[in-house]
Amino acid sequence: MFDVCIIGAGPAGISSAVYAVSRGLSTLVLEQKAVGGLIGSVSTVTHYAGILKEETGATFAERLRRQAEDAGAQIVMERAEQVQLSGPVKVIRTGQHVYEARAVIIAGGTVPRKLGIPGEEEFAGRGTGLNAARDGQRYAGREMFVVGGADGAVKEALYLSRFAKKLTIIHFEDRLGAIPEFYRRVEQTENIELMLHSRLTEVRGNEQAEELTVEDVHTGRSTVISAGLRNLYLRGLRSQYAAVPGTGKAGWLSGDGTGSDHVHSRRVCRGRYLRQAGASGGDGGIRWRGGCNPRGGISGGTEAITDKNRRIRQQEVFRQEFYVRATSFLLQRVPWVRGEFFRRQVARKRKTQ
Repeated sequence: MFDVCIIGAGPAGISSAVYAVSRGLSTLVLEQKAVGGLIGSVSTVTHYAGILKEETGATFAERLRRQAEDAGAQIVMERAEQVQLSGPVKVIRTGQHVYEARAVIIAGGTVPRKLGIPGEEEFAGRGTGLNAARDGQRYAGREMFVVGGADGAVKEALYLSRFAKKLTIIHFEDRLGAIPEFYRRVEQTENIELMLHSRLTEVRGNEQAEELTVEDVHTGRSTVISAGLRNLYLRGLRSQYAAVPGTGKAGWLSGDGTGSDHVHSRRVCRGRYLRQAGASGGDGGIRWRGGCNPRGGISGGTEAITDKNRRIRQQEVFRQEFYVRATSFLLQRVPWVRGEFFRRQVARKRKTQ
């Protein structure tokens, strides 16, 4: 039996594992695909403290893995298919084994969102793809299209522009939704064009994706682009179906927990607005709470989220405030208390000199 089982080995899961091991807890990390999660497949990692120059998702994920294993966490590449979260002992079933743990952290993360349009599944890997880092050089010298205008899609578009003869960003809004840094870089990149207020509605072809149908959201007019052999990169975010294994639920988890003692979900699973590696790592590490510590108590400056520990914390704050107010009142209203207070202060200073 493990003290803690963490489902998911992205930045949140690995951070939780490192903190759990540092507190003397035996820790198991279950991951169905690869350590690093979604960020392991991105072309470049940006806006994260301590990253290396030209850090890729693959190198970042490898450093996450080494850090967790060096700390003492056990990483097992198995998919959690069913979990039993009630009771003091949690049961996690994979396709190969059954694991028991006193506490569970769900850090399932995210997977790229698909558009759900005709031809998307049919031409997956045949002119369309979700992994720019893997597919970029494969389509070098051809025209490419990236669907999406948020930070993730635009960052991958900037990476793909290194290989593309011409790259077009298809976005349904009138302006890209990326941060100013990325927007400025897009404007400065000569081979990137924008196709705004437009939606990709269909992908057609024979052996490869050859035609794209794009609809103008303002006029409703559809345009067919004869793409030949081009690469279409789809990008987005949704919750991972296996975020709550065995429940049959897809979508974001709500709140900090799942309604069971010692069961907690990390930031990306909960659908927070800032779905980035920095937020996930902070949520897995800094927000590690004593409430998920199966041995109980507050450890390493963390705060428990159980009702009992909340009440204890509130009582401590009340006592501190009462002491400060009572002392202030006595110093102002009772002369001999004020004289005794200052006499003791002078004596303390002389003793320390």
